[in-house]
Amino acid sequence: MNYLFLSTGFEEIEALTTVDLLRRASIDVTMVSCEGEIPVRGSHGIVVLADKLFSECDFSDARMLILPGGSRRLGEFPELCDLLKAHNAENKEIAAICAAPSVLGDLGILDGKQATCYPGFEHYLGNAYIGGLVVESKNVITAKGPGLSADFAFCIIEHLKGSEVADEVYDAAQY
Repeated sequence: MNYLFLSTGFEEIEALTTVDLLRRASIDVTMVSCEGEIPVRGSHGIVVLADKLFSECDFSDARMLILPGGSRRLGEFPELCDLLKAHNAENKEIAAICAAPSVLGDLGILDGKQATCYPGFEHYLGNAYIGGLVVESKNVITAKGPGLSADFAFCIIEHLKGSEVADEVYDAAQY
């Protein structure tokens, strides 16, 4: 199972484009609210209903943990931060876009890796920052911002299911 985490102020296009395209590729992804309630309000006032609360999830079956950006708020949840660090320690996949790579940088997850993020958040990445649009380095995928949401999702699809499936979804979406 793959998990995408939502907190107040998340970037809607990054979360929903990623979930939509992954599900089109038949990739199981659960939207998880870190806020203690199922409805979560995004940065542009769109309320999204998460599939589950963080407290309802086991995560022992987690393959990839996905962080949409919009803010650094996901870094304010100690249980999520502990999960991310443990997942990384096992060299399991993590993906983050926009401001969210800064959370990974704060946790030391980007140490020894290359990454990108939304302009203005580079200093949170330490020496991991290299720029670029979508960067895959070791077990982490990062992307620059909302306009790259589809590219981010296609990179995740290719990583999880291979280029053939990514190309099929790419073609069907007329991207």
